[in-house]
Order: sequence, then structure tokens, then C-alpha cells
Amino acid sequence: MASKSVSSASGIKIQEKMQRDENSKLHVIIAGAGLGGLGAAIAIALAGHDVTVLEAVPEVAEIGAGIQVLPNAARVLFSWGLEDALEPHATRPRQCNFWGWRGNRLGEMDFHGYTRAARAPFWDFHRANLQGVLMRRAEELGAKIITDAKVVDFTVSEAEDEDEDEVIVQLESGRALKADLLVGADGINSRLREIFLGKEDPPTPTGDLAYRLLLNTRDMMTDPELRAFVDDPQVNYWVGPDAHAVNYVLRGGKLFNMVLLVPDDIPPDSVRNTVAGDVEEMRARFEGWDPRLAKLSALCDTSERPILKWRLCIRPGLEPAWSHPSGAFTMLGDAVHATLPYLASGAGMALEDGGVLGLCLGRIKAKSKSEKKKALEVYEACRRERTERVVKRGSYNQWIYHLHDGPEQEARDERFRKFGEWEKEWLGGENPVLPTVQETGDDPFPWRYHGVARWLLTYDMWKDVEEKWDLTMAGEKTETKGEGGGIGDGEIDDVVQAVASL
Repeated sequence: MASKSVSSASGIKIQEKMQRDENSKLHVIIAGAGLGGLGAAIAIALAGHDVTVLEAVPEVAEIGAGIQVLPNAARVLFSWGLEDALEPHATRPRQCNFWGWRGNRLGEMDFHGYTRAARAPFWDFHRANLQGVLMRRAEELGAKIITDAKVVDFTVSEAEDEDEDEVIVQLESGRALKADLLVGADGINSRLREIFLGKEDPPTPTGDLAYRLLLNTRDMMTDPELRAFVDDPQVNYWVGPDAHAVNYVLRGGKLFNMVLLVPDDIPPDSVRNTVAGDVEEMRARFEGWDPRLAKLSALCDTSERPILKWRLCIRPGLEPAWSHPSGAFTMLGDAVHATLPYLASGAGMALEDGGVLGLCLGRIKAKSKSEKKKALEVYEACRRERTERVVKRGSYNQWIYHLHDGPEQEARDERFRKFGEWEKEWLGGENPVLPTVQETGDDPFPWRYHGVARWLLTYDMWKDVEEKWDLTMAGEKTETKGEGGGIGDGEIDDVVQAVASL
């Protein structure tokens, strides 16, 4: 029943599909065909189980915009045998830059250097391309994907014989499906989460919203300042009072993804978190900022693509557990730990969730309740602390990015400079390797060595599952403590709470 593995072009081991007999093969239903749901479908199919994905919309269309894939997420994708399929769709930014709101350079990060140090790349995708590759791989592995299949309810039927418990999934059409395990991957506004909790449980607004824009790069090529963004792909952040902006190239230089993050002015009683935006209002919000941002926003053609405002919400966590006591239901991704996009890690955490869940289910030896519960216990032990930490850091970045000019901003900018000098020396050394350490440093550039790189970018899901599985088998506690130093999670908690009270 053990799986075989070979290596990808990047040297990352590729999982091969496990073979199982019917006594240990689960039928798993996944609600949601987003990145996390499709990732889970791949990983669970590789573990040798039967998978059905239910997607509420009639057709999985080309929606969304840019997705940043950091080395930790790239490692997961490559382990599913997707490096070659993804490569034609990827943009490989040379570096990431942080700018002050007036256009003054604060710091940079050598993505290519970090690719060597982390043993995996930084890639940018249009969401539709990444989703399409995941879908094809899931189907190739035998997963069934059913569209126009909105889940409206589920019940767990626990039999006296623990080998016979099941979950019954009710669709809006009236159809009912049975499974050994249901995975809620239905996003930040998860219906399955509320069914599980037995109450309404809306996500928490953060006080920010996003304008998401896709520009055609042909309109940028006549301006030397803007053309440089296309000719030399990089990720750019501008940070300033109460707002910031992000942009990068997609689809081989054909599209330019830009996200503008500003205070949330959608009425609190709005029943929708996505509403129509006004382009002039958007431009006015960044008046006086780096002139390059004004040039870019001037290229926004609302006749081609309407402007939308997206209220940004989070889900800080879920107590006491992510899974049903029967072992017949669990959740992943935004349904359980939605984060601000300010660490570029929401998609990465969902992909890691799916990968870890598949590895845990790959270890079960029977379809029994006890085996499923053990697998889900290890899955949550691997994922809870890490994902909650990412949510907290995203909220911390909301504060550190949006400082007004003054002493705190000046101290932040000095740290950008100081740690940038250290970075050049470290990366310029002989064969630098990014160590795995659970320490958060003082660098405000989040993905660098003295930011969160050492615990975020280095994640090894195989090692994590192995260690947590052994601890669970031994009946020991599965919680791990981060090493001290730097700003630490305690200080991040204080900042997050302060921001939430504003």
C-alpha cells in the first residue's frame, strides 16, 4: 500500500498513486472546486481513495486575477507532478521591491537568490491557469468533478458498527450523496462551516477592501517607466498611510495584475462583500502617491473590465476543532482560516492543507472511524498552529504597511535598510541555505530571512506529518512551541488586537 516516489526537475519528490483494497479505500466528497478543494482532490486521490468534487457553479469559469506562489506552496505543487504543466503559465519575478508611498525605495528581495536558498521558486499565476492545471490533474488521477452541485446540508450517520458510519450530503437539486468523509472547501463564506457549528458564523471584516485590476500590458509599452515593469518582471509593493498597492506581471507579460488596498467604505449593512467600484474614487485615493501608480490607474479601462471593490475579511481560527467527532467531516482553506492577502499566503495555506490531508489519509489502514479520526487529528495538529500564525502575521502586516509618516514609519524604514544590507551579504555567500527555524525576526520585509522566511518558506509537509503521526501514536501532545527572538507572535498578537480595536 506504500506509495512510490520519483523526483521533479527541481529535485522535489513526486508522489505516485497508492494502490488500495476496498477495505481501506474511502469515498471522499469535497465541497468546492477552488484551489484548496482541487489540491485536496489530487492529494487524496494520490493516497488511493475515491474522490468526488462538488462545485456549486454550473461552470468553472475564468475568474480571479493574480496568485503568488511562494516556495513552500511550489514544493507541494511539484510533489503532485505539476512542475512541467505549470511552467508555461508561470511568471518568474526576479525580485520583490518595497517602495514608500512617494516612490522612495525601501528595500528589495532577490527572489532568484532565495529560490536557490529555499530549493523552490517564487512563481506568479493567473488564478484560472493554476486552477485549470489542478483540475486536469485531479481528473487524470480519477477524481470526479460535478458542477452545478451546491451543498445545502449534511448529516453524519453514526452506526454501532464503526466500519459503517457515513456522511449524507444533500444538494440543492434534491439529490443526496453518501461518503465516508466530507471535506468542506467552500471558501470564506462557507455554508458547511455553519452547518457544522449549528449557527450562523460570518467572517470577520478587517477594515480594508481591495480594488483588483487586470491591465493589458500593450498599453504600458509606450511609457518607459511602465514598460520596465513588463520587461523585467518583479513584484512591487507601495506602502503608505492607511493603504498599500501591489502589482506584478502575468501570462508571459500579457497582463499586469494590480491590487489597491484601502480602508473599507462598503456600508456595514451591505449583504454583499463585493460591490461595484468607481474608478475616479479609486484614483483619488492614491492622489499624491508615486506617479507611476497614477499612470497605471489611468490605464484602467472600465468598458473592458468593471471595477469591483472586495471587502477583506478573515477567519482567525475555529474552536474547539475543525473536524466532526465521528471522523466523517473536516474543513480546509478559507472555510476555516481565511487570512488577509498581505502575506501572499492564502492560496499556499489551502494547498498545504490539501497536501497534508492527503498524506494523513494515505496512512490509514482501514475505513474505520478510529482510523479516520486519527488521520484528522494529525491533519489538524499539523495545520492549526501554522495557519493561525499566518492569519496573525497578515493582520500584523496590515498595521506595518499602513503606518502614517512619523517615528514608527521611520523606524520601520530603517529596519528595511538594515536588514537589506545583511541580506546582500548572506545571499552573496557560498551556497546559502535557508534554515528551518520557528523564529519571526524584526525585518518588516516579511518573506526575507529575518522576517518569516525561516518558518513560512521552508515548510516540509512530509516531515510534519511523520512527526505528528508518531506523537499521536505515542499519545503525546502534538503542540509545538516557536523559538524565541525577534518580534515574536506575542507582540504580533498585541498589534493585531490593537488594529482590530481601531
